[in-house]
Amino acid sequence: MGQKTRPTGFRIGIVEDWRSRWYASKREFGNLLVEDQKIRKFVKEKYKFAGIAKIEIERTRDQVIVLLHSARPGIIIGRKGQEIDRLKADLERLTGRRMEVKIVEVNNPYHSAVLVAEDIAQQLQKRGSFRRAIKRTLDQVMEAGVNGIKVELGGRLGGSEMSRREKASRGSIPLSTLRRHIDYGYTVAKTAQGVIGVKVWIDLGFYDEENGDGADAQAGQAPQKPKRSHKR
Repeated sequence: MGQKTRPTGFRIGIVEDWRSRWYASKREFGNLLVEDQKIRKFVKEKYKFAGIAKIEIERTRDQVIVLLHSARPGIIIGRKGQEIDRLKADLERLTGRRMEVKIVEVNNPYHSAVLVAEDIAQQLQKRGSFRRAIKRTLDQVMEAGVNGIKVELGGRLGGSEMSRREKASRGSIPLSTLRRHIDYGYTVAKTAQGVIGVKVWIDLGFYDEENGDGADAQAGQAPQKPKRSHKR
């Protein structure tokens, strides 16, 4: 089951938070869902090189709050905040609602599967060797301190006549363990030979190791013994 399920969607509502956080009636739900998709598509296309890993949307009665998780926040903010003001105005024109844009900096881009997938896609679009791109990515991500990574490419790799898939992995990727933080990213590389799909899975360890013991203590489940490193 783990091979057929998107890891983030599999964990939403259990250990992962929703990317869109709002409530609406049945009559308004569909329109707001389409509006969220328009916002995400607009921001992604406008700031292709800003390293946007995740876009979260919160709605209140008065306004819409857009949280952009970016590895290069300076591109979005601009000089003296001019670019972010322009983005806010464009979103208000697109949706007809009062918008607020907040930037969350991504400290390590190699811990984000979306950014890693986009990096591989850029190498393929520059006519780089797909095997070299995979090997370089595996080395860089493992050096960043993750537990494991898996990369899968699909399409006319190397300009071959028939499309095929190429997989490579390092470390552990336990897709069925809900306590494990598996980040997933997918993007498309548009090359001269055709479209190549890029999928990336990154194992960031256990959720309770990332957040510390505070969340467990609130639930009355704080561990009594120091945590051991789990090996697969």
